[in-house]
Amino acid sequence: MTSLSNQLIRASALGVSLGFGLLSGTAALAAPSGTVAFLMPDQASTRYEQHDFPGFKAEMSKLCPDCKVLYQNANADVATQQQQFNSVIAQGAKVIVLDPVDSTAAASLVHMAQSQGIKVIAYDRPVPSTPADYYVSFDNEGIGKAIAQSLVQHLKETNVPTTKGGVLEVNGSPTDAAAGLIKKGIHAGLQGSGYKTLAEYDTPDWAPPKAQQWVSGQITRFGPQIVGVVAANDGTGGGAVAAFKAAGVNPVPPVTGNDATTAGLQLIIAGDEYNTILKPSEIVAAAAAKVAVGFLSGQAPKGQTTLFNTPSQLFKPAVITSKNLKAEVVDKGFASAKDLCTDRYAEGCKKLGITN
Repeated sequence: MTSLSNQLIRASALGVSLGFGLLSGTAALAAPSGTVAFLMPDQASTRYEQHDFPGFKAEMSKLCPDCKVLYQNANADVATQQQQFNSVIAQGAKVIVLDPVDSTAAASLVHMAQSQGIKVIAYDRPVPSTPADYYVSFDNEGIGKAIAQSLVQHLKETNVPTTKGGVLEVNGSPTDAAAGLIKKGIHAGLQGSGYKTLAEYDTPDWAPPKAQQWVSGQITRFGPQIVGVVAANDGTGGGAVAAFKAAGVNPVPPVTGNDATTAGLQLIIAGDEYNTILKPSEIVAAAAAKVAVGFLSGQAPKGQTTLFNTPSQLFKPAVITSKNLKAEVVDKGFASAKDLCTDRYAEGCKKLGITN
């Protein structure tokens, strides 16, 4: 395991500890009642349905059993999210947890809610142009820097010369401020590495097919000059891997990811993706629930830091590669061998010592 991975894993444990500290403080308050909305941005990633909302709902049920929780997903449509936002206000929401489709457009939603005394918790993606009442997320800039540094370290350890070529950079959605932070971190992680950036792309809606299409064009353009790909999440990373395979490139250059999705972890097991970021969404979702209950109780939680003039709590995630996937993901129960070691991934699991 690299020293970078060790550092981030220790930081992850610290972030979780701090998060549960906030939780316990809020849990000590008298359980209030009220309506809380949880508005997520898209369905391109499976995390919102499988992890974020279940984690939020579970924590709300524990801290505020008399609260009503409203859940909506905008499926990457700004107008749909606007309608959903208006709908939950009409249904009496006193706190809205908002992961915006468009971070700029979300400013008007924040203003509208606050003018009616409704608290807005920015979730995962910040709202840079106007202060929300609170912001809960993983450290997105730190994520970008970590995946880029991890890739650079791998290239140097495998003696890939800086003169051979360079890397592609597949960023997230241009309307997502969190993607902008990841992008900033990637630039910082690549700076001074000696590996030049051949080209970069902001992937609309984080859509893997669009990432795949762009990378396909870059393979035609640069060919063997591509020594690696810094992709901002597992979906865009998977799109990059698919592009190389479709082009008959073997082996696939190392590709990064983020979110530790089942598909992303399986690509690492197969040797097709180099790294991902373990950031259990349930942790952030639970923290958002605690903040929401705090607001319902009339006690605004204090932020650990401030980002975009908003009190914030940022959790530190861990870098995952094939070297620590078993120990940090499977052995700690974040994913099971049963789910990961299916069909063509069974052989890769055996090589990593992952068994049912």
